[in-house]
This record gives sequence, structure tokens and C-alpha cells, in this order.
Amino acid sequence: MDADTTVTLTDPMDFKVEELLKEVHFARTPAITKLVDDTVSAIRKSISKIPDAFPVTADLAPGFVRDIGADKVEFKFNKPKTFKIGGSYSINCVVKPAVNVDLFVGLPKVEWSAMQNEARKPVLVVYPAVKSVEAPGFFVRIIPTAASLFNIAKLNLKRNNVRAFNQDGIPRATPKYNSSILEDMFLEDNAEYVEKTISRWKELGEALILLKVWARQRSSIYVHDCLNGYLISILLSYLVSLDKINNSMKALQILRVVLDFIATSKLWNRGLYFPPKGQIGVSKEEKLQYKEAFPVVICDPSAQVNLAFRMTSVGFCELQDEAASTLQCMDKCGDGGFEETFLTKIDFPAKYDYCVRLNLRGHTEVHALGFCLDDECWRLYEQKVHSLLNQGLVDRAKSIRVTWRNSPSEWNIENGLAVLDREPLLVGISVSSLEKLFRIVDIGPNAEKKEEALRFRKFWGEKAELRRFKDGTIAESTVWESEQWTRHLILKGIIEYVLLRHLSLSKENVVQIVDQLDFSLLHGAKDLVSFSASLLEAFEVLSKRLHLIEDIPLKISSVQPLDSDFPSFCCAIILEGSGNWPMDHVAIEKTKSAFLIKIGESLQNRWGMTCSATEDDADIFMSGYAFRLKILHERGLSLVKSENGNKAKRVYSTDKMLFIRGQHASMINGLQGRYPVFGPVVRFLRLLAEYDWTFSALVIDINNDFGPEDFKLINDNFVSSRKASEENVQNVNPALFLATAYDKASEAWTTCSPNFTELKRLVAYARSSANLLTKLILEDQTDSCRWECLFRTPLNNYDAVVLLHRQRLPYPRRLLFPSEVNRGRHVARVNASKAFGPFLVPEEMKGSSEEVKNKMMVDFDPLRCFVGDKEYSNKLKLWYDSLGGDAIGLTWERVGSKIGVESFVSVQNALVGVRIRRLATANGGSKLVGHLFVNSTAAGQGAFVNAFHPIPTVFKN
Repeated sequence: MDADTTVTLTDPMDFKVEELLKEVHFARTPAITKLVDDTVSAIRKSISKIPDAFPVTADLAPGFVRDIGADKVEFKFNKPKTFKIGGSYSINCVVKPAVNVDLFVGLPKVEWSAMQNEARKPVLVVYPAVKSVEAPGFFVRIIPTAASLFNIAKLNLKRNNVRAFNQDGIPRATPKYNSSILEDMFLEDNAEYVEKTISRWKELGEALILLKVWARQRSSIYVHDCLNGYLISILLSYLVSLDKINNSMKALQILRVVLDFIATSKLWNRGLYFPPKGQIGVSKEEKLQYKEAFPVVICDPSAQVNLAFRMTSVGFCELQDEAASTLQCMDKCGDGGFEETFLTKIDFPAKYDYCVRLNLRGHTEVHALGFCLDDECWRLYEQKVHSLLNQGLVDRAKSIRVTWRNSPSEWNIENGLAVLDREPLLVGISVSSLEKLFRIVDIGPNAEKKEEALRFRKFWGEKAELRRFKDGTIAESTVWESEQWTRHLILKGIIEYVLLRHLSLSKENVVQIVDQLDFSLLHGAKDLVSFSASLLEAFEVLSKRLHLIEDIPLKISSVQPLDSDFPSFCCAIILEGSGNWPMDHVAIEKTKSAFLIKIGESLQNRWGMTCSATEDDADIFMSGYAFRLKILHERGLSLVKSENGNKAKRVYSTDKMLFIRGQHASMINGLQGRYPVFGPVVRFLRLLAEYDWTFSALVIDINNDFGPEDFKLINDNFVSSRKASEENVQNVNPALFLATAYDKASEAWTTCSPNFTELKRLVAYARSSANLLTKLILEDQTDSCRWECLFRTPLNNYDAVVLLHRQRLPYPRRLLFPSEVNRGRHVARVNASKAFGPFLVPEEMKGSSEEVKNKMMVDFDPLRCFVGDKEYSNKLKLWYDSLGGDAIGLTWERVGSKIGVESFVSVQNALVGVRIRRLATANGGSKLVGHLFVNSTAAGQGAFVNAFHPIPTVFKN
């Protein structure tokens, strides 16, 4: 790639980064500087008013003193030695919206520990008396420091400084507790070192801001056992000390260097140590002690404390994975992955396939051994849960993340530590593969391995059983019986069993987010997956029989499924090649009809199958399913290929649509092969809500088929579609540009809809649904109806509502919740006709097979016929659920129109009149089509039941 091209590609990214920095950087304006100075001054004055030698007893914080197990609490207050502003504000790298200032208060000779979700290190939060318009939510964190207060030698990693932490009376080393105190002792020195480093050139500060934005968007790494803003600044300073970053780099380049170092550097294996000052360095013995005590080591410039003492091996693995994924995204995604890197929120609901919430409020087992140990009891419980799940799920899980944010900002230290169990513990699980996830039998150790078998039985208890397998092996095992359509619940059963057995929890305390929305997938009492085996078996039989047909001029070369809509199934038939096809479009379609009729006759004569052919397709009734056959002409394929080869040739719409549907089905199958388990719905909803549809094309490249030329073609197509509507964004078409390998111009699915107004409403619903779903996953909700709200559209958003007769819906089983209108005025009512119903009742099954066949209606939906009418499109906009809703929402197309009850009566009458005229005059090209419309006409007279005028004003999109 030449230099000019590189500049062209990177300029948009640089511009976006510059704008992002302007948006998130909290600038130190004169007003902000005055606010900070006044607040710090007020704090100093308040502290100075406390008299010297003021007695400090346990009565000031009885709960805290009780929980830490202090024997004696009698202090006299001495004024702090120093007050110093530190943290991000001191280096002008505060990132919004978390606007706060760290104030280091140098302690006199007292013994007090006080940060980073560590309850033993409480931080005093002070809000200014006067609220700032420029900095809403601004506060100051008073962080005690303890420079030169303790003997460093006594805080050696091998020493014990917690008397209660022992084994059989023998004191155990407390490396984490010691490091926590050392952190306070060197906090000011390290902050000064970072300030000097970051202030060397502007781009370092900008890179630090970008890294903070990147990390904050990823809740699995921006957490107590992984990364924080302080560690990011230390890591950045470390790379500067190694000359891996220089002043010729831009902020984005520095960010890439840091991410690459996190993801790939081998220095992590031995630990990170700043270059020694003079002759002073870290000895090999000291480095060995660090690696034995901590999974991750980032030693501070003084070489006295491991600043990563809280970081776990699991947290570090998550950090490396996120860094590597971000780099890959920046290389492959459009605009350098700007949206994905800095603007996309990747929290637990979006990142993990399974989320589990443990409600541990009042669960005394958490702190049964006490609060004052080397590590906090909450961290130990996290490790215990992770270990149990890791052992129970084995290779079913690719990764398991356990975090417990147990130090809320509103915590009152006077209440002690026992109240810090109110927040739920969260577990995120990424599954490995579909085969492993749905496995029914887990094979344990061989029966001959006595010790391993004993441990297996101790862990699994009554679930463990000794089995003989087909290969003759006798081994311990666990069996998780499950129906095919409930295989996704096997993981839920394992998690529930393991946690209840080993943690003494009740079922109510273990909330797994896995099946709360399953009710929306049921067909009757079963999931649609339960029908897949019989459906595929029927399709295989039909496909074989179609290939065996010999009494047609051209043999059938392939049969391709186009969708999996139950209980009908559309298939494309491709005939063998021939040069005798007519060139005229109408003649080609008539020839197809002749082939379909002959195919239907052959199936009926040879195998006695029930068939019904029309000009467009043939319906084959088999094993309780209706297979709709369509012919895809080979010339249609060649024309599509020619079009993709940049030769603008006419493509027949029927063949092109069949081709696109076939390609789409293949793409979805490929997606399922690569990603067998689709993650939470929240990912899709957030994509819909947050993507910049107006200025960006969404490129869907599942199999990594696209090259530079493909991306250029897609971009050219997208730019062309937007140029046509530069003056009026609301007329942009398509409003939602989706580019795939088979459709690089977004012609297949979004040319007609959604338009700008519909997309705006869709985005609004997606955003509110994503927010609700996130809240339901992360927080304890006892109201089960909250999940149902995801599928309940508020009817008060419409100017009028039309309710349909539920017993006349074509797919009544798909109706999740009957619509109810509790406000507004009833305008009109039309009785339902008895001539149409979704099911054939026993009386209708009487008569000849031909009569019964004529009563069958495949893929018939009177609602679709009605809403497709154009005669009232200039007056009203119709909103409806095509999958099985029982309501139609009406909004006026012209904003500002006067709405009255009379208007709705006249509109309702017009709607009914239009519907009857449309269906009564419809005529198909065959007996079946005409028959269907005649029946639907009778049914159409009662297609609508009630019209309401719920709100007196015009709904504005």
C-alpha cells in the first residue's frame, strides 16, 4: 500500500480520535480550577478545625472495628502532614463522565488502612457545597497516604502482619496485605513519577485518555482484580522507560503499542520492573518471590511494591484476550475499528453467552473465617466459585469470569463490613462448542485410578455413577438427561447442582440468565427445535423422490431449502442445464409453471403424495408439513453472477430473489458452523440501537470472504445511495445498508423497508429493550413480567389501535400476549366471520380428498393482504407484528393533522371498504389462489374488531 493510500485511510480515524478526545477529556478550565482549589481549601479548613489530640475510639465506627477484629482502638487525632492533589487530575487526564479529584492526605504517626474495591481501605468522598454546571457529579476522593510510616523490612512478602491468619498456630505470609500497605506508602512517589512522565509530551496524555476509554467500555477488565486508571498510567510510564514509546508517535500509535505489549509481550512471564536507578535494582531472589506470590507483577519504580498485587490470573487472561481482540478489530473493521474500540460497551450481558447472578445477602459463609485475612473474604469467595465452576463445567466453558463489586459508593463505614454483601456476585461464561455444550454424558477417571475416582465422587456426590462404555472402558461419569430442544439447559443444571451442593445455597439465590425468554420460542408446548428432526427427515425423503422423477424433460439437479419457517418449508429446485429455454421472461415463467404441474403429478402418481400446483409454485403435503417448491432458472444465476462481476445486466426478479434467499440460508448455516451458540440478545439490540446507520454501511462478512476490492465496491455503493439524498436525510434509501457477499449494494432486504421513520422507531425500541435487558441480567428482579416487557409494544404510542379477532389469526399459537387497550374511546366494531379459521376442524375433514385439499390454505395471511393496500398509505402509517400479533397501530402520516373521533370513524370505514374491495376483486392464476382469496374475503369482513382513539394528540416520530 503506498503512502498516499495510507494517509487517506488513516485520516478519518485520526479525525474521529481527535473528536473523541474533545468529548471525553475533562479540561481544566479556569472555572474548574477554581472549583477544585476552593473544594480542596474547604477540606483543609474543615480538617484544621479538628482539635489536636482529639480522642478517637471505637464508638466512631463500631461495625468496622468489630469486623476487622481490632483488640484496642484508642487514638489521638493529629493533623495531616501534607495535602497534595494526585491522580488523573494532576496530569490533566481526567476522563468523563467519572469526574473526580484524588487528594492525598499524608497521615501522621497513626495506624489506619484505607481503595480499589478493597473494603479494608475506605476512601472518603467529598462533594462540593456548590454544584458545578461544567462538572456535574464532581467529587473529591480523600486518599490517606503513609510515606515513611512503617518499616519496609517488616512488610516483606514472606512476613506475616495479620495475627489471625495462621495454620495450626503457625503464622502464614501475608503478601497481599503487606502490598496493600506498601501501596499507601509509595502512592505519592509513584504519582509524582507518573506525572513527570506523562507531562513530557501531549500525546502521552491523549493516549492515556484513549486507554481509559477503551478499558472502561469493558467491564470484565476494568475491575478490581484486573485493570484501573492508575495501573494504565504506570504501564504507560514503564513502556516509556524502556523506550518502546517515543515522542514521534501519535496517541493512536501509542495505544496500539500498549495493547500489543499487553497481548503478546513475553516480559509478563518474569514480571515488569522499571530500569534500575544507579546500582539499585531487583535481585533474582526478589523477582522469584514476586512470581511465587503473585500471578502478575508490575513493580513500581522504587522496586518496593507490586502494584498489580490485586490482579488475578483469570483477570490477566481476560485483559490479554481483550487487547488481542481489539488489535484484530482495528486491523479488520472499517474506519480502523473506531466504533468497536471506543464506543461499543462490552459488559457482562454483551460479552458472555451465559450469565449467573448469586444473591449472597446475609450468607455468613462468605466471611466465616473473618474479614481480616491476607486477602479479603469476598476475593476468596470469588476464587472458590470460579474453582467450582471450572471443575464442574470442564471443557464446556471456554472462559469463566467471576466478579463481586462489594464496595458500593454509598457505603457507610460505621455499619462495618458485614453489610457489603448486598450487591450480587456475577458470573460470566463463554461456551466452547455446541458439541461439548450439549453433551449428555461427562466421562470421569477410569475406575482403576482409585484416588482420582474418589475425588470425582466426592465432588459430584449422588450424580456420580460407574458406567461401562462401548469401547469397554469402565469409568466414573455424570449423566444429564435432556430433550433435544432443552439441551441448552444442561449447563444450567450443572451450574445449579454444583453451586447448591458446595456452597449451601438455595435455588432462589442462584439466578441463571438462560431460559427466561424461551417462552417466546414455543410452538404449542414445545420448542420448534423439537420438530426439526421430523422436518429434516421429511425433507430428505422429498428431495430423494424429486431426484428420482424421470418423466419431465429436464431432471432435477438439486433441491435447496430456503428457510425453516414452521410448519411450511420453501425449497428451490434447480433443473439440469439446457439451451432450449425461451428468452422471453413471461415464457420462462410459464415454462416453470408447466414443470411444477408435472412434478406435482409425478409425486402424486408414483408415491401418492398430496400436491397442489399454481402458476408460481407447488405445495407438497407430507408428514404434517407443507413444502413449497419453486424453480430457480439457471439463467437467473448467470445474470446474478454477471452483475457481481460489474456487468450491469437485467436479472429476473423471481430468480434473483430465490437466489438471494438460497445464499442467505447458506450464510446462516455457515454462521451456525462458526458460532454454534448465539450469545445474548442484548448484543443484537445494542448493534441496532448504537450503529451509525446514516453514515456507515454494515458489512456482514461471516466467512472472511471480502478483500480490499470488495470493501471498495461496498463503500462506493453506499456513498452512491447517500448522495441521492444529501439534501434530505429522511429520504435516504436504503436507510439501513446491509452488505453481504451475495448483495454488496443492499438490494435484497432493505430497499423497501425500513425507511428513515421506521428505522428511527426501531432504534428507539432496540435501545429501551437493551437497557431493560441489561438491567434484568445484572440486577435482582422478582417480577417475572419484566422479561415479558421485551415483547410488549406500548400501544399508547399510536394515534389509534385496531384489535384483531384472535380466533381468526392465521397463527394463533404465535401470539405471546393478547393486546389490551385500557384507555381511549371505542369507535367501531365488526363481527368476525365464521368462514375462516386457522385450523381444519373435524367436520371440515369430511368429504373427498380433493375437497379437503381445497380447504387447506398454505402461507395465507389476510392481515398481510390488508396492510399491503396502497389506497390509504397517504393518510395512515400501519404498524403491526407480522409474526403473530393481534393489533395494528395507526399513526397519521402528516405531522400536525387534526385528529378527531369522526376522523377515525371515517378512516375505519375506509379501511374496511378498501379491504373488502381488494380481496373480493382479487383473482389468481389458478383455482387454488382464487379459492383462497374467496375464503379470505368472507373472513376479511371480520378481520378487525375494535378501533380505539387512545390519545388526543398526534404521535410524532
